[in-house]
Amino acid sequence: MRKLFPANAYSAFRYPEFRFFVTARFLLTVSWQIQAIVFGWFIYSFTKDPLSLGLIGLAEAIPSITVALFGGYLADKYDRKKLIIIFLLLFLITSASLTFFTYDGMANLNKYGTFPVYALIFMTGVVRGVLGPTSVAFSAQLIPKTEYANASAWSSSVWQLGAVTGPALGGLVYGYGNAYYASLMAFVIGTITLLCYTKINSKPLPNIISGLPLMEKLTSGIRFVWNNKVMLTAITLDLFAVLFGGAVALLPMFADQILGTGAEGLGMLRAAPALGAVFMAVILAYRPPIHNAGNKLLLAVSAFGVCMILFALSTNFILSLFLLALAGMFDNVSVVIRATIMQALTPDDMRGRVSAVNTIFIGSSNEIGAFESGVTARIFGLIPSVVIGGCMTLVVVGMSYKLAPSLRKMNLAKELTSP
Repeated sequence: MRKLFPANAYSAFRYPEFRFFVTARFLLTVSWQIQAIVFGWFIYSFTKDPLSLGLIGLAEAIPSITVALFGGYLADKYDRKKLIIIFLLLFLITSASLTFFTYDGMANLNKYGTFPVYALIFMTGVVRGVLGPTSVAFSAQLIPKTEYANASAWSSSVWQLGAVTGPALGGLVYGYGNAYYASLMAFVIGTITLLCYTKINSKPLPNIISGLPLMEKLTSGIRFVWNNKVMLTAITLDLFAVLFGGAVALLPMFADQILGTGAEGLGMLRAAPALGAVFMAVILAYRPPIHNAGNKLLLAVSAFGVCMILFALSTNFILSLFLLALAGMFDNVSVVIRATIMQALTPDDMRGRVSAVNTIFIGSSNEIGAFESGVTARIFGLIPSVVIGGCMTLVVVGMSYKLAPSLRKMNLAKELTSP
């Protein structure tokens, strides 16, 4: 009997366009993360104000959320490859402007202040709001439906690798050089990203329904997700896990006040979740979580919440690293299952707008979650805030288990083999 799913864990890489896509995804993530390092250190070195760091996340999240629905609509109406190229060019313009500004960095800051830098961050958020849903929609057209789970695992893996590589590389270049050299590197890597996309052919335009008012077209993705209880629950689970369960924004305080490791230990703590996620992504490539996917998603989010509670209570550095790596592993199970659910259940003519909903509720949740973490830590204290967040994650899982039986019964194997 022919197997429904290839035994080869690298099956998605048989498709050359997917190889170019994940290479571009990795490079863009690295470039993005290097630029984020420059934004953070460059502004803080001038202001010495912690609030200026919080404003960076806000300056990027607001435009990203604002334009996401429109970006999803564009992704369903126009050539997705051309859209990606256009907004990558806008990203490169932003990156080149940052490179130019940092060439004589402190002199420019003294002359113009930080407003030009925040304006560049704002433009980066606009690019992110369109590139996010467009890239997700485009990626689903590069491989057969039966490869979605495998492709999601590897796509998540390369993103996590980029999330580890970018900050480390950016920090080294900034530390041993300056903001200008780090910005220049981000620009060069972004240019290579653009070249990778030129190797991918344009795909047929989806047949978007005409005659509807623009606002109805823009919000159709929200209605689609709202009416699809499996997808809605999966997104909600991920959203609240990041909002309540995450502790990345508070890691400097844990490194300083609880674990006593200083800046060196902080770097390892920040890398641990991503390294755990990469390890799990490789496992999922060999054993895709397509059978009983709903129950596995609930268990993964529950385990993530438990890991964060135990991390908050840990006073041992090695144990804390291990728990953060475990949290990253379980979080990646959630990411892969949610991505596969969205690709499997979304019609091609809705992919952009549905991905836009994901961008709004998930893509910017890290920045909003960082704000939530800071507020709860200020009110309840460092350790109680993370414990409370982990408990809230478990409460959300319990509610989802009770109120969304369709998710519990979700079997992606059936969805991925249906016409």
